[in-house]
Amino acid sequence: MSLFDLPLDELRDYRSASAEPEDFDEFWAKTLTEARGHTLDARFEPVPTGLTTLDVFDVTFAGFGGHPVKGWFVLPAGTSEPLPVVVQYLGYGGGRGLPHLHRLWASAGFAHFVMDTRGQGSGWNGGDTPDPVGSASSFPGFLTRGIEDPHDFYYRRVFTDAVRAVEAARSHPLVDASRTAVVGSSQGGGISLAVGGLVPDLAAVAPDVPFLCDFPRATTFTDRDPYREVGNYLKTYRGRTEQVGRTLAYFDGVHFAARGRAPALFSVALEDRTCPPSTVFGAFNVYGGEDRTIEVYDFNDHEGGGPFQEAVQLDWLPRRLSA
Repeated sequence: MSLFDLPLDELRDYRSASAEPEDFDEFWAKTLTEARGHTLDARFEPVPTGLTTLDVFDVTFAGFGGHPVKGWFVLPAGTSEPLPVVVQYLGYGGGRGLPHLHRLWASAGFAHFVMDTRGQGSGWNGGDTPDPVGSASSFPGFLTRGIEDPHDFYYRRVFTDAVRAVEAARSHPLVDASRTAVVGSSQGGGISLAVGGLVPDLAAVAPDVPFLCDFPRATTFTDRDPYREVGNYLKTYRGRTEQVGRTLAYFDGVHFAARGRAPALFSVALEDRTCPPSTVFGAFNVYGGEDRTIEVYDFNDHEGGGPFQEAVQLDWLPRRLSA
């Protein structure tokens, strides 16, 4: 594989052509107000795991539509004072899996809240959160579910769940709500960007090779799924390109990034054909916070920095979450 997108110096100046809907803020304010009309009802039930250094809780909270959303909440064993919290969102197709998979952030001394992604979990990790909302015809996957209308679109529910996950995490007595970070890779990175634009008082945002950014370029530039799901849908439903583009504009990470103010650590891989580097820079280059940086992995595909990026986060995040 070789470099296939713009040269790095051009990427640093790239601007997305994604057009922001005039009622973008109104759409999301109304969506979240409706969600908050349902009692959060965050429940944390201890579960035995055999992990002697960590305490794990099975979480349920009310997300979009009041639907129950699952998660894991992990603490250093014996925690008695409030800790900063890292809220994590997951990659495409995967669910929360088993609790022993989530040891990193609690081992670093943080509270760690992992949100299950509704309807996903048949891929690389199992999930436990159904999506009770159906959709009209869609291409297999998640990216075209409800794509005819922004009110019906699948990611309206997921992004709302993600904001409510922050609220659920902050509701725990052993969480210092003023020190909340959101992180995620790929789909999880896109979700973290959305939350960064919708929750104004976060302490840090760390989107790793984020998906769901710069839809006009992404859906026409790469032939890899998940972005290709949109093209495959439009191959069948001819004449809906403008309608689909209008829906996707309400969920574009570029527009959420412009509203983000928390310190942000992005990452990008220059051989990434799943989330092309120009789409990541499309969000990074308009990010609204002054404290922003991007790690560039020159010869990596969608695996990005992997454990190397985790090491960067382990250095960067504690300095943003310190008391």
